[in-house]
Amino acid sequence: MEPIRRRWRDLSLRKVLVVYITAAALLALALCEMTANLCDLEVRKICAAYPNTMERYYLTNERGERLGEGTYIGRDVIPLSPEDQRTVDILRALPTVTTPVWSALCILGAALLFYQDKLKRPLAELRQASEKISQNDLDFTVTVYGGDELGQLSASFETMRAALARNFSEMWRQMEERKRLNAAFAHDLRTPLTVLKGYNEMLQASGEQETQATAVTMGRHIARLEQYVSTMSQLRRLEDTRPSPQPTALASLATSLAESGGMVCAQAGKDFLLDNQTASPELSLDGAFVAQVFGNLVANAARYAKNTVTLTLAETGDGLLLTVADDGPGFTPEALEKAADPYFTGEKGSHFGLGLYICKMLCDRHGGWLKIENGPAGGKVTAFFGTGPEIR
Repeated sequence: MEPIRRRWRDLSLRKVLVVYITAAALLALALCEMTANLCDLEVRKICAAYPNTMERYYLTNERGERLGEGTYIGRDVIPLSPEDQRTVDILRALPTVTTPVWSALCILGAALLFYQDKLKRPLAELRQASEKISQNDLDFTVTVYGGDELGQLSASFETMRAALARNFSEMWRQMEERKRLNAAFAHDLRTPLTVLKGYNEMLQASGEQETQATAVTMGRHIARLEQYVSTMSQLRRLEDTRPSPQPTALASLATSLAESGGMVCAQAGKDFLLDNQTASPELSLDGAFVAQVFGNLVANAARYAKNTVTLTLAETGDGLLLTVADDGPGFTPEALEKAADPYFTGEKGSHFGLGLYICKMLCDRHGGWLKIENGPAGGKVTAFFGTGPEIR
């Protein structure tokens, strides 16, 4: 029995469908024949209830004995009653009427059985698997039902899932390895940089003007390397940071950001304006994430603004919009495309650096995004912080 079941599961969908349709057609033919026989039987029963008025004549021999069963000569038909006549008419028409009905019902039954037997479980399995993959959940196995087309598709889906799981595992391994290498690289650079910085200070104290000029140039490059090491360490910490949203009063948040932005702009000799368009008393936010993103954005804006930096706060149905705009030269076309890339360096007038990459990372962690564009007067960067379940 089991080999037969296995061969049935391995039949192609086309062959199984043909079998079901053939069986449905034969069943419909049998039902139609049965209906016709039953109706004919009922008609005969009704007609038999009426007596026969014909006279039977027999052949006889010379002794007057009857030969055979005789023969009817003449016929007087007794009409059926109106009710019986209607019943007979209905019974005679019923086989013709029920033929398409039986055919449709049998085809429908065959389709339902075909779906239940060959399609329902594999489709449900594939749908569930696709939903799990879309949620980055690869810790499952796709069950293969038979060797038909859907079974082959399920097997291919399982192969894809296994490949994705291996690739994701390798990707995470490489990311962790990169983090460790960056940390080791940053750690190993600190000691030689400290030594170089000490020697550079000694050279700058030299009485020779040419030596001092060389030492100043070396000092700038040493400071740049120190900043690079510091940002590598900071990025590693940020990659492991996750937001902790708490109910945050928007009025207090706006006041705090305005004070911070005002001090940064005052040091750069620029004016700072706040446009608070929020109406809700509070939102679920991580204040540290918002403050760090704003700090990077306002520092860039104050650096390149001519006179004024503007902070605009607005809320949407699922989060907070924080926009920092300035009246500077704006972003170059290349900067608009690559400003948030790590270690991207642009020409004068570009409002970016590693800070925008950090801002993009923090916004993404908070279920949001970062948008870089040019406004009517200069550069404009909008950070969105989500308050929904996508925060991770």
